[in-house]
Amino acid sequence: MDYFLSDEEKMMVELARKIAQEKIKPVREHYDETEEFPWPIVHDLAKADLCGAYIPEQYGGFGGKVFNLVLVVEELCKVDGGISLALAATALGTFPILIAGSEEQKKKYLPDIAAGRKLAAFGLTEPEAGSDATAMRTTAKKEGDFYVLNGTKCFITNAGEAETYTVFAKTNPERGPRGISCFIVEKGTPGFEFGKKEKKMGIRASVTRELIFNNCMIPKENLLGKEGHGLMVAQATLDTSRPGVAAQALGIAAGALEEAISYARTRVQFGQSISSFQAIQHMLADMATEVEAARCLLYQTARMMDANPGKRTTKESAMSKLYCSEVAMRVTTNAVQILGGYGYIREYPVEKMMRDAKITQIYEGTSQIQRNEIALQLIKESAAKK
Repeated sequence: MDYFLSDEEKMMVELARKIAQEKIKPVREHYDETEEFPWPIVHDLAKADLCGAYIPEQYGGFGGKVFNLVLVVEELCKVDGGISLALAATALGTFPILIAGSEEQKKKYLPDIAAGRKLAAFGLTEPEAGSDATAMRTTAKKEGDFYVLNGTKCFITNAGEAETYTVFAKTNPERGPRGISCFIVEKGTPGFEFGKKEKKMGIRASVTRELIFNNCMIPKENLLGKEGHGLMVAQATLDTSRPGVAAQALGIAAGALEEAISYARTRVQFGQSISSFQAIQHMLADMATEVEAARCLLYQTARMMDANPGKRTTKESAMSKLYCSEVAMRVTTNAVQILGGYGYIREYPVEKMMRDAKITQIYEGTSQIQRNEIALQLIKESAAKK
């Protein structure tokens, strides 16, 4: 389907495809096995100026469009959904600065991120605060010119490798959701350490660790936005970042579909390729239709967001993330089925794609939470019409 990409958008897709095929594909199995962080690929993305795809030009980026990020992440994830997270998770950690940062903060942090010299991470989730972020226990107490952070964050993508962290903490616990604030925390700040590295089912080339704050003193200038506005920053960030997860899911699904078609054309059983069997044809047809439908929803959502900066897109972002992640799980599962026994062994990439796809239904809001968000917005819209 023709999505009428501009010449610049086509160029970004080609650059991402070239890196995916020439740099990522030969080493994806290695990184999945070793769980090493793919710094060489990060450097390749930086050389291609793709690290700043979603950052405005005045800060060294490629235009500041969510759609740019979606295009790049989708293309990279057709080959590997884990390695691409170095870029996608950095975007998640950067969006709070783009959304709530002062001009001074943007000038200080965004150019290095856009150039790929530094990565970012997003510190919201805690052991007792997953879907319910307001249950967080991390605190930030103001003392003179500093805020003193104490607490632990878990399941933080890019943790330990990133240099810049956007961290949420309670500055006024008595105020509940209105007592949460957001801070920029730099790696190496005294009192800021990293916990264990998680061993995961999928996206194993992406590092996931704890953030541990023990009397960590943060300059008051590192407060993002206003004190007590942290939850609003988090919500706006997730509205903006969920299309990135959707793009990851879409790319994984599209890559699995390509592998399934290629295998079905060459695998011979009963004297003919299995692609001639109607059962296989119907599976491929359903997979392709769902992938294209997911792409339509995601692309339109991203373009709408770019055309209406500052407008909340909770419903549409949740729809994109929900549908693309559900499609990714169905398509990768069917790809494994089409490959049969070969689909279940690591010699072929579809078993990895299936493992990688699962997390897209979980992080940045589970599929169940996305349905909650969508339904709530539908009810609000209906009430507003009366």
